[in-house]
Amino acid sequence: MTISQSILHEELKIFEKKFKEAVSSQVPLLDRIMRFIVNRKGKQLRPMFVLLSAKLCGEINESTYRAASLVELLHTATLVHDDVVDESLERRGFFSTYALWKTKVSVIVGDYLLAKGLLLSLDHDEFRILQLLSNAIRQMSEGELLQIEKARFLNLDENIYFEIIRNKTASLLASSCASGAYSTSRDEVLTDRLSRFGEKVGMAFQIKDDLFDYGDEMVGKPTGNDIKEKKLTLPLIYTLNNVDRATKRELIYIVKNQNRVKEKVRYVINKVKETGGIHYATEKMNNYRDEALSILYEFKDNEVRQSLEELVRFTTDRKY
Repeated sequence: MTISQSILHEELKIFEKKFKEAVSSQVPLLDRIMRFIVNRKGKQLRPMFVLLSAKLCGEINESTYRAASLVELLHTATLVHDDVVDESLERRGFFSTYALWKTKVSVIVGDYLLAKGLLLSLDHDEFRILQLLSNAIRQMSEGELLQIEKARFLNLDENIYFEIIRNKTASLLASSCASGAYSTSRDEVLTDRLSRFGEKVGMAFQIKDDLFDYGDEMVGKPTGNDIKEKKLTLPLIYTLNNVDRATKRELIYIVKNQNRVKEKVRYVINKVKETGGIHYATEKMNNYRDEALSILYEFKDNEVRQSLEELVRFTTDRKY
């Protein structure tokens, strides 16, 4: 058991109970799907960031549990919708909701989860926390659309990449930490500080995810998956900006037109490794990790801060 899981042992049990209550439905089909989703939940990183950020700034309370549930509801809704968009049959090594119930049901389930999240906050007048997390959902949508637009033309600019991941991934983690801090402190300065902390962690987290695409370990998604989906990733952007013109044209042609041919995808992966794309992306990831830790070190050293540091390091050291 990690330090985080140890000091949050009771709080996580309470959160799980409250989250199950939050997603329950009187409609048999919906209730069945909700049980399926709850039983296949992931690492619960975001609720843990909510709870630890709250603990760092005060005493965990009902508002904190609602914030953690809202984060998980909104995150789950986006995953259900993402699987429809990507036509993905797998999620965390299991069949996805889309694989089992297809498009129409999956879209409605995602909408249901979003509505449950809105009501959970509105029914308890949690307007500031709802504002923080609704802003994240807006950013996530903008990031997804920007990625789709740029993938079409393969406009590989590093600044655009960082804008995409700041919106797509980091915004939700930033809002998770901010809502946790606000739930126990009602202090906007602390809320902003934890938001910046969460954003840095989110940036590091996404770069780590991108690096998995070039690894040899089984990490819940096939190697080369991002290339097949023409997704902009930092190792690839660096490589395209650091090879000769002919190689660049060749790589772009493969990503655009031959991204389903295994040998061609393997060629791109090997070229990224040769050019130093992995090393460059790893350095950037570690820089974001260190920036997150420098914000965290502004707080008093105690077991909560140590637990958050452990979670930050997990995001960059994880094997899956």
